[in-house]
Formats: sequence, C-alpha cells, structure tokens
Amino acid sequence: NPDQHNARPLKFQVKSHKKIRDQVVRFTLGHSKQDVRQVWWNITGYPVHDANGAFDGYRGSASDVTSEYERKIVDSKLAEFDSLTGLANRHNINRALDGTLAAYKGSGRSCALMMLDLDKFKRVNDTLGHQAGDELLKQVAERLTNIVGRRGVVARLGGDEFQVMLADQDDRGALGELAEKIIQILSQPYSLEEEKRAMIGASVGIAIAPFDGDNREALIRSADLALYASKNGGRGQFRFYSSDLKDEEEVRQMMLDDLRIALEEGQLMLHYQPVVSVKTGHVVCLEALMRWEHPDRGFVSPGQFIPVAEDSDLINNLGEWALRTACEAALKWPKSVRVAVNVSAVQFANQSFPAVVANTLAHTGLAPDRLELELTESIFVGDSDETERMFKALKDLGVRLALDDFGTGYSSLSYLRAAPFDKIKVDKSFVDSCTQKDKNSAKIIAAIVGLSNALNMETTVEGVEAFDQLEVVKNKGAKLVQGFIYSRPLPEDQVDERIASGEFTIEPDGPETYRPDRRSVFRRVGAIHEDYYYNAVMRDLSRNGAGLEGIVGLEVGTQLVLDLGEGQLAVCTVRRTNGSDFAVEFETGLVNDGAGGLCTRHRVSKYTIAAAGLPAKPGTAGPTDGKRDESKPRFMEVAVGGGAG
Repeated sequence: NPDQHNARPLKFQVKSHKKIRDQVVRFTLGHSKQDVRQVWWNITGYPVHDANGAFDGYRGSASDVTSEYERKIVDSKLAEFDSLTGLANRHNINRALDGTLAAYKGSGRSCALMMLDLDKFKRVNDTLGHQAGDELLKQVAERLTNIVGRRGVVARLGGDEFQVMLADQDDRGALGELAEKIIQILSQPYSLEEEKRAMIGASVGIAIAPFDGDNREALIRSADLALYASKNGGRGQFRFYSSDLKDEEEVRQMMLDDLRIALEEGQLMLHYQPVVSVKTGHVVCLEALMRWEHPDRGFVSPGQFIPVAEDSDLINNLGEWALRTACEAALKWPKSVRVAVNVSAVQFANQSFPAVVANTLAHTGLAPDRLELELTESIFVGDSDETERMFKALKDLGVRLALDDFGTGYSSLSYLRAAPFDKIKVDKSFVDSCTQKDKNSAKIIAAIVGLSNALNMETTVEGVEAFDQLEVVKNKGAKLVQGFIYSRPLPEDQVDERIASGEFTIEPDGPETYRPDRRSVFRRVGAIHEDYYYNAVMRDLSRNGAGLEGIVGLEVGTQLVLDLGEGQLAVCTVRRTNGSDFAVEFETGLVNDGAGGLCTRHRVSKYTIAAAGLPAKPGTAGPTDGKRDESKPRFMEVAVGGGAG
C-alpha cells in the first residue's frame, strides 16, 4: 500500500480520472518489523474507458526509482549534517541561528552561542595519524551531544571547531557551569583503535544575544573573540564576550613578536618559589617560574605568553633559556637545595631534549640529582614507545622527574606504574576546597599522599595560602608544601640574600582561613539609590558582596543597585559603613566569568533600564514619580584618590 502522505495526490488524480504523469509514490513493503522496507515508484498512466464510455481503470507503466531517492536522502543529509560525526554542519546551525535570532528580536528573548576549539588536537593528528584524529572527533561529538542533550544544537564547523546554540538562555552562571562541564568531559582520556590513547583539552568562548550581537555575524564574531581570549588565557578555560576584547589573533601575533624580542634583549627573568618541609621549615627545593616585564605593557602573565610560545617553535628556545638560567642560579645555593624547572609537552616531544639537558648540566656543572624536571600529564599524548624512550634518556642522565598538577581531569594510575617519577605534586585546586566539609578534596589529598608513599615517591602539596589549609594537609600526611603561606615566588637576588646565611628556613605566615572568592580590585562603579546615580570605587569583590568607598551618609540596611557596567546590575544591601567606606551584600551571588573574575548571572539591556526608570548615567536622576525631588540626592559623593583604571 502506498504511504498516505505521499499517496494523497495520486488518490485525488485517480478519483478524478485524471492523467497521471511522473508521479512518485513511496510504498512500505513487508509484513513484519524485520522485513519492512521502503521503495519509490515513478508512475505514469492514462484513464481508459469501456465501450459504453464508462471509466475502466488506468493503463500505464511504473518504474522503480528507489536507488535514486535513497541517493537524494543521503545528499540532503550531507547538506545539513557533518559526514564524519553526524552533528549539524555549519549551514544547518547558521540557518537555525538566523531563524532563532529573527524570531526573538522583537520579543527581546535571549540566545547563547558557544564556540569550542580542541586544544592539542593537531598533536594527536601528527603523532597518531589522521585516522586516529577522525576517531577522536567522533568521540568528541558523542560526548558533546550527551552533555548538551535537548538544551541546544551541537554542530561541527570543520576541523576541530564546534559550536553550540542554546535558545532562551542568558544565565551566565548556568552557561559557565555548562562550559566547565564540557571542558572537563572533553579532557578525559580517549581510547582509540589499536590500543592507542589520546588526551586533549578544550577552550570555550561564549556570547549572548542580544547583548553581544543581535544578528548571526555579530554574535559569531563576539563568541570567536571570547574563544581567542580563553585560548590566550591558558587554554582549558571559558570566557564570556566583553566589549574590551580586541582582535585576539592580532594581539597574539604581536605578543609572539614581542616575546622573541624579549628573549633576545633579556626582558625575561626567573623567580623562585620555595618548597618547604612542614616539619623543619627548611627549603628543600625552589621552583623556577618565568616572568616577563614588557617595556610598554608591564608585567605579562605566564598564562598569557606560554600558550602563545607553545603554538610556535619559540617554546623550545624559552625552555632552554629557563633551564640554563635556573641551573646557573642553583650553583649558588646549598647542595641540599634542588631547583625545579617546568617542561612543556612540546619540549618533551622534541627528540633533542635529553641532549639539551645534558649540555646544560655539562655547561653549568650542576649535579644532575639537584635538577628536577616538572612534567604534566599532557606528555602522555602520542607514541607511548617514544615517551618511554624519553623517560629512559632523562633518567640515564640522573635528573629527577616530578608529575605536576596530579589529579586535574584525567590522571591515571598507569602513568605512575609506567613512568619513573620521583615526585607527585598535588594540584592547588584540591587545596582550595580542602577545608570545606561538603567536598572530598581533603580525602583525595590523603589518598595521593598515601599512594606516593607506597610507591616511594615524594609529595609536594601546591597552593597552600592559609593556616587552616596547612593544618589539613599536614594532618593528611603531607611533608612538603609550596604556597603563599611560606613565600611568594622571589627574584633571584632575594633568594641569594636569604641563602647567604647558609640555611634557608621559612616560618609560615598568612591568614587564619582561606577566602577563595575575595578579589582585590580598584574600579569605578555606579551605585543607584531611589532615582539617583552615584559614583563609587570598588576596592574588593567576592561572590556575595563588595567593599566600596566614595559615598557618605549611607546607613546599614540601605538598599542599592550597583552598576558594574555592560548591563550588569546587582541589587545589594549595605551591611557596614565607616565614613565614605561601605560594604554591601548581594541579593543574588555573582558567578565566575571564566577570566578569573566575577560577573552577574544576567544582564539588563539599556532599554529595560530606561523602561524601569533607573538613571543610566553618572550624576543623573531618573524620571520623577511626582513624590520626590530627584535633584536632591540623600547621600554625598566624595573623591577617591589613587586613580581608577
């Protein structure tokens, strides 16, 4: 029987006794689910009549065009979906985005767009081959589909670029959590064919319509800029678009050019952070950390310039310089103090790296067992045989090996079984939450310390800043600690001064309790009370409140609306005052902005602000309601020195 949907025109023609010409009809054949199949026939015919002129049926022909229609279905699918992963393709999601934005424009509804880029995917292709790369992309697509589910549309744009569209979503807290989950899940190991294994990462840029663009081109550009910012910020991160983001590709190239000059002209330096015995307070090791003082931009974070160097051949030159400089510095220290140098996965994959280490030791005369090379788990991507050869070559030199950032995302016990590490470094992320009873971080620290002891390895716990954290890690068996509670990274001359006495001992010094979300800032903000807009300066910011100054006369319990810029309005209550200083508590907590800062969950458009009657410019009053004279604000602004940036 012909399918009803396709057969209706044919039934109408037959009932009307009309001529049938090239009518394609789909038929479903078979008697059970197991043998059901669909076929397409092209039917042509004309009505015939008997001798009395009465309709007597049709005479014609039918041809099987099933293969042609099956090809059309495949071609249609290829036009809309990615042939490798089965995800929507660029054309498909562009059409969906255009339709969604057009439908939402009049109503002011929101739509979020995520741009995703896989970190270190090129290395998988180069070391394991394109077939392995294709298999990995299929698994990435499957993981993304499972994470996003019915909340949005997932597309592959090509290569290692993906896109996620989420209609009716402007909650930056929820979007940040989703981005973090995507990064975490995509960073888990991948099992490929022939027992190959790969590890990659992901960076995410997020833009939200209508704030960051009300058409497809503008929204994609904003999400792209946010993606570039997340990659330049150290990868494995997410960033929301903000208006101060520049063309990051241009900035990236400028930074690379400046970095080459910095290496040639001596703008780079090493600072050294002590690793301390919690029992004696003696410094047993100093980790070399790279610093760059740019002549125009000032201090440039390693999280910005190291990823740029890793994408070029410059990382090998930087690494060689750091290794030589650190070994030369260590010659002036007591023989009981080691020096630790970070090694990137790019350096580790360079076959000449053992020769670089050997030449450095020979040139400086440093004893090999005083050099500690810190490696991250990303070195395990690629040829396992080559990795084993590299380990053997380094251990034959007599240097120590440390596994850095252990436990962050895709740690595997097989690494510890197969690799000759002398030390495990517990990542700061576990220390940050080790005092929170609802977290398992303290138990994880104890487990890692116990594992290290069983394998005759040392353990260093990184990132300890407060006494409550120090007490926890000591109770969990940690013997070596690194963090601000003992010392920030020190310039070489300060290290030399402290070691000059012949013994480098440090007593812990820091806050009693750790405040993970308190950030020191200095920026101008607006404070709206009733119908008046005041200028203020924010001194510190946390998820739940802020410290400000610049307004006199506020009373505890006063409700304000803080204007944090770009449509970020935070309702808050004054909890403390002291002259022009005051502290507020937010009605709704702020969320992570992906760049080490905080932002409001939602934004408010300038049209909504105007419709609500709120003043949008400093020193202005809102529309009168007939009951109040807005020209007479209740409080007084005072000038705040120091210059806000």
